[in-house]
Amino acid sequence: MKHETLGAAAPAHLSNTPRNPGTALQRDWFDAAAVNRSAAERRAATLLTRRSVKKDHQAAWLVKAITCIDLTTLAGDDTEARVRRLCAKARRPLREDLTEALGLSGNPPTTGAVCVYPTMVPAAVRALDGSGIPVASVATGFPAGLMPLRLRLEEIRWAVAEGASEIDIVITREHVLKADWQALHDEVTQMREACGPAHLKAILATGDLKTLRNVYMASMVAMQAGADFIKTSTGKEEVNATLPVSLVMIRALRDYHERTGHAVGFKPAGGMRTAKDALSWLILMKEELGARWLVSDLFRLGASSMLADIERQLEHHVTGRYAASSRHALA
Repeated sequence: MKHETLGAAAPAHLSNTPRNPGTALQRDWFDAAAVNRSAAERRAATLLTRRSVKKDHQAAWLVKAITCIDLTTLAGDDTEARVRRLCAKARRPLREDLTEALGLSGNPPTTGAVCVYPTMVPAAVRALDGSGIPVASVATGFPAGLMPLRLRLEEIRWAVAEGASEIDIVITREHVLKADWQALHDEVTQMREACGPAHLKAILATGDLKTLRNVYMASMVAMQAGADFIKTSTGKEEVNATLPVSLVMIRALRDYHERTGHAVGFKPAGGMRTAKDALSWLILMKEELGARWLVSDLFRLGASSMLADIERQLEHHVTGRYAASSRHALA
């Protein structure tokens, strides 16, 4: 049972998106911003009630989601062996029989990246050699970010020197809570410079920012400072990625693109576990930003546990039966 229409969903990992050069701090781009929380929550709540994808179309969207996942391990007991297993799953996120049944054997999907702590970067680079899958590293004192700036910058440089091609930094939340936008801009600018050729993903830790207006303003300042992606959460906050927060960040992306012509990526992270969650964020991106953003260059999902449920749903699509979760290797 082959579904040839799914073949176009496999990703290309070579970036075709020009990097965001950033700008000087432009307060007038966000000072007057207002966010209607009730409207944002209402918009988010209607995503799946107004839109649905079924059968082959749903399968294609789920394969697309796989290609945008940052497969991640950020545990205190991480080992090189665990990282190697994670990288093997990134290379072949779907079982071979499902890949064949979906008509993807000639161009099998892989995940968007593998994300690890800095000390695990060398092991990930070795395990992914030749795959084209980028290695992302958290840095800057993840998850709190409360280290001296010089040490946070050195951590970035170390991870890049070890082979990381993407760096997920965390901002100082205090700068946002005090509305010290110049300090936030200066901090992210220095982090971008420390990244060199590596792409910078700015984690805003939106669960700590208190208001959606703060989320919008922090998003805009991070992009003005040269962030290549803005990311919702570390996954360690009490509240992580939500659709209303994501909507506000995506609107900031759209506004920035309209002002500058530069496309910046988006990564929700934390709290997403199911294939239904993946569809919700894909639909949000498609409706707000269009198909251009539905590529791993500009959209990532920080949700490793989601992969097992996506694989389970794709098995149901192929066989008509739901398998036990134990049949699918965990990320």
